[in-house]
Amino acid sequence: MHGGEKQRGERAILAGIRARATGALRAAQKGTIARKQTRGGVRLGIGDDCALLGIGADEELAVTTDLAIDGRHFRLDWHPPESIGARTLARGLSDLAAMGARPVAAFLSLGLPRPLVQTQKNFPRKVVANRKKTWAERFLDGFFALANAHRVPLAGGDLAESPVAVADIVLTGAVRKNCALLRSGAQPGDLLYVTGALGGAAAALVRLAQWAEARAVTRATKTGAAASAPPRIPARLEQLLAPHLAPQPRLAQGQWLARRGLATAAIDLSDGLSTDLAHLCEESGVAAEVDADALPVHAGASLDQALHGGEDYELLFTAPAQARLPRSLHGVAITRIGRIVRPRKDRPRILLRRAQDAQPLLERGWQHFCG
Repeated sequence: MHGGEKQRGERAILAGIRARATGALRAAQKGTIARKQTRGGVRLGIGDDCALLGIGADEELAVTTDLAIDGRHFRLDWHPPESIGARTLARGLSDLAAMGARPVAAFLSLGLPRPLVQTQKNFPRKVVANRKKTWAERFLDGFFALANAHRVPLAGGDLAESPVAVADIVLTGAVRKNCALLRSGAQPGDLLYVTGALGGAAAALVRLAQWAEARAVTRATKTGAAASAPPRIPARLEQLLAPHLAPQPRLAQGQWLARRGLATAAIDLSDGLSTDLAHLCEESGVAAEVDADALPVHAGASLDQALHGGEDYELLFTAPAQARLPRSLHGVAITRIGRIVRPRKDRPRILLRRAQDAQPLLERGWQHFCG
C-alpha cells in the first residue's frame, strides 16, 4: 500500500477467508455421521502450497471446475453479491450431483476490481460497528451459507486484482468405485426423468432484469446517476426470483440414484433441457423422445423456458423401464418426461411429442461463443 492508504491487502482478505473456512471445516467434521463422511477428506487446508486430500480405497475422486464472469454469468448491477457467491458454488455442486458424488472440498479463485474489496464510504469512519460490508464480504456470505448447508469445506484458492469480476470454483467429490452416474450409459428402452420443475430460473431472470432496469431508472431520476451500490432484492420479490438467484443443487437425489444403481445415465440441467439432453444422447449414442405434456413446467414459466432455459440445476437422468422410482426424492418431485430410442438417419435425434404431432427438439439452450 502507498501513501498511508488504509486499504485491505490480499493477506488481510485471505486471513478473513481462512478463518471462515476453518469454521466450515470444523462444522463438517462434527458428529459421528459427519466424521464418516469427511474421513480421509481435507487433511491440510488453507495455509500451504497445496491442500492434501485423502480418499478411501473403495472410492473415486470426482473433480469439477466452473467459471463465472461479470457480464456473462452475472451482472454486478443486477445480482446481489450473496447470490453470486451462492450460485458460484451451486454450479459446481450440481455437477457433483449429476455424478452421484458427495462433496469433499472446494477451491475458490477470485479476480476482483479493487472497489469490490473496499469498504463503502457512505458511513461515519469512526462507527466501525456500523460499516457496510464490502462486495467481497457479501459474496462470501452467500458462498459460505451454501457451503455450510452442504458441509463443503473451502480448502484453498487464489485471489487477484482484476479489471473484471471473475469467480472460478473447483470442487472435489467422492463416489463409490464404478458407481458414478455418467452421460454415456443410456440405452434404447430406458425412460427419461427430471427432478423438480423446469424453466423457473429463466422466468426469474426475466423478472430480475425488469426489476433491475426499473431500479436503475428510479435511482438515475433521483440522483442523476445510474445505480452503483450492490443491489438488495426486496422481500416481496425474494421467492419469485429464488429459482435464479438461489438454485438448489440436487446432491441428495444424485447420491440416492448412485447408491441404488437405478440410473443408467445422468446430467445436470445447466444449459437447458434441449441442449443438455442432446449432450446425453450424443455421449450415449442414442436418440430421445420428450412428451411436452409431461414436462413439469415451473409456475410462471413458459414451455419454451422449460425446454431451453438454463440454470435450473435439476437432474436429467435415464433408468430402465422396469426400474421402480419414487414420485419424489428427499422432497423433490421425480417426473417421467419421455424415453430413449434407437437413433435413425431418417429422423431427428430428439423429438418433442405433443398430442397432435411430433417436431424436432432443436438445441436452443445456452452455448458459449454461439448466437
